[in-house]
Amino acid sequence: MMQQKLTGIERGWWIVSLENRVWLPQGELPLGTASQWSLQGHIAQPIGEWEGETVWLIRQKMASGMSSPRLLADRDTKLFQLVGRGVQLAEFYRSHHFCGYCGHEMEHSQYEWACLCGHCEERYYPQIAPSIIVGIRRDDHIFLAQHQRNKNGMYSVLAGFVEVGETLEEAVHREVMEESGIKIRNLRYVASQPWPFPNSMMVGFLADYDSGEIVVDPVELICADWYHYDNLPLIPSSDTISRRLIEDTVALCRQQ
Repeated sequence: MMQQKLTGIERGWWIVSLENRVWLPQGELPLGTASQWSLQGHIAQPIGEWEGETVWLIRQKMASGMSSPRLLADRDTKLFQLVGRGVQLAEFYRSHHFCGYCGHEMEHSQYEWACLCGHCEERYYPQIAPSIIVGIRRDDHIFLAQHQRNKNGMYSVLAGFVEVGETLEEAVHREVMEESGIKIRNLRYVASQPWPFPNSMMVGFLADYDSGEIVVDPVELICADWYHYDNLPLIPSSDTISRRLIEDTVALCRQQ
């Protein structure tokens, strides 16, 4: 957790991040010594380990090469999670310079990921927003939608944030009804995935179609339909929970 000023001899993977962007010179996460990447003199802190090397976080914006961490989503899952951790921590520290209760400047804890107020003694931790994502099967078809945020022709399953006072299961039923107009049944948990866009924890489910006709919410979706499992449109890349839910649903369709 300890921050330190880099001398140049420190070695590892370098997550240089600010404002939800990460430095990817040549499209890759930098590996090597701090001096190799001209990072000496910067303030850094270790946030993990990958492939036997320390993973360092530097909270700064570089002049060029700042990219979306999505570019690493289809790489190694552990690496993507570590980069996501770095991006979220950088944004957490950037947005917590001052205490929200008394307005005094805060300090970083040396023992945990937290910001401390020495005036009112309030303690802040990075907040994680729970989100649900669900694959829906109807006989040998899967429900897929093109989202307003994905105008590249890609289709995926439905997802949304959990609201205050709501269970995960209630959030799934509500989001499905609001975005598609259909009802589901036989809801069951599958897996979860940290998703740093900007600070989500995606909780994945599978469900079966129950009733209703598709009525698309135009605010959220461009279009949606039922697709036969062997004739799917463009879907998300591997190593994402959305792709896993699609593949799991396709496997169930094949058993029909």
